[in-house]
Amino acid sequence: MPSRRETIQMNPEEVRGYLSTNSRIILVTNGPDGLPHPVPMNYGLDEEGRILISSFRKSQKVRNLERDPRATLLVESGETYDDLKSVIAYADAEIIGDPEDVARLMTNIRAEGALTTSMTEGMSEQVRASIAKRVLLRFTSYRHVSWDHTKLDGYY
Repeated sequence: MPSRRETIQMNPEEVRGYLSTNSRIILVTNGPDGLPHPVPMNYGLDEEGRILISSFRKSQKVRNLERDPRATLLVESGETYDDLKSVIAYADAEIIGDPEDVARLMTNIRAEGALTTSMTEGMSEQVRASIAKRVLLRFTSYRHVSWDHTKLDGYY
């Protein structure tokens, strides 16, 4: 008989499905003082299932990742114990700075319409100027921890 931990753990397909249906993630990087630096961000996935986040090049999170490319990312949902779901991804970050790559990959990020609809061939000069100041963070996960309490069928 599987343990309760084994029962609620998501398999790789469930992890990818869960990550593909959410839009907000907590990105935790290692700050300059050694303390965790957590920030909520919108995100998306690329075709390989890697997590994508856009940020301004001069942000603290980018500076942290330049110094130490390791990160922890958390997506969670649910209001009551029986519907809690979560994925923690331990990952290595890649910082992509080429403006064409940034613009192309930003279309994968699930966010309010203003961000995604502005990423077109005819984008405004203001949008182009903003992209020039941005990078795309691509996270390759090497370990996941997950739980899906809906698998417990109401039994605690």
